[in-house]
Amino acid sequence: MTHHNTDTRAIEAEHELYNATLVRRVDDTEDLSSFWVRFDGEPTPFEPGQYMTIGVHCEGKILQRPYSVASSPREAADGYEMYVRLVPIFKFTTALWRLPVGHRMRMIGPKGKFMLEPEDDRTQLFISTGTGIAPFISMMRTMLIDRSPRPVVMLNGVSYEHDLGYRPLLEEWQSTGEYPVSYIPTVSRPADPANAGWTGRAGRVEANIESVCDELGLTPENTIAYICGNPEMIVTAETLLLARGFAEEQVKTELYWPKAREPRPEVAVSTP
Repeated sequence: MTHHNTDTRAIEAEHELYNATLVRRVDDTEDLSSFWVRFDGEPTPFEPGQYMTIGVHCEGKILQRPYSVASSPREAADGYEMYVRLVPIFKFTTALWRLPVGHRMRMIGPKGKFMLEPEDDRTQLFISTGTGIAPFISMMRTMLIDRSPRPVVMLNGVSYEHDLGYRPLLEEWQSTGEYPVSYIPTVSRPADPANAGWTGRAGRVEANIESVCDELGLTPENTIAYICGNPEMIVTAETLLLARGFAEEQVKTELYWPKAREPRPEVAVSTP
């Protein structure tokens, strides 16, 4: 695997395109981190669920990538939080991992139409894989600040337990009742030594959708679904929900990569 420390490309400390600064970083694991980038001037308004594109100038070209914002627009003055996985090839993330706090950057946006339906009081079924959880965190943080949280079922799938992003926050919200959320994480490789001791749900996130809907009574009449993450997961999850009677307009999707052509086959799933 290519490691960011072997990336020797020269990143320019200053450039005319730079309009923002990396102001904070928190590492969850060696390849999962949260980065806060702040504009030089006033923050740009955005809607929860939208994304910003961040980048640096490196050896004659701009390296950049879009990321859903995980922070709330109500707190944009502190910077825009992006939840990022290190990709082991020499593109943008290996450069990002090398940046010290205080480094200048370029940030543009917001863009995207993956936003909450206004004035919709149905239960929100949030389905995500990996860092696809980020826009949902922005949505929930904003609704909490606005004192208008709606019931949420948060279904998040990862390969390994240590990759469960925002787990402490979601578990705290659930345990204290501060937010009306049912947090349902699942790992797709339960037999892997890295998941030793895992007692939660197992299997791909999409393989858990139907059982979660049945157990919690989520129906087309009382639920609206939002899906973000791996494109094959999105296609499969959308197909499952449509087959259960959900209308197309109540299944909202955000694709990180080009859309997969077919749903993934069903796989075994277990519950605690």
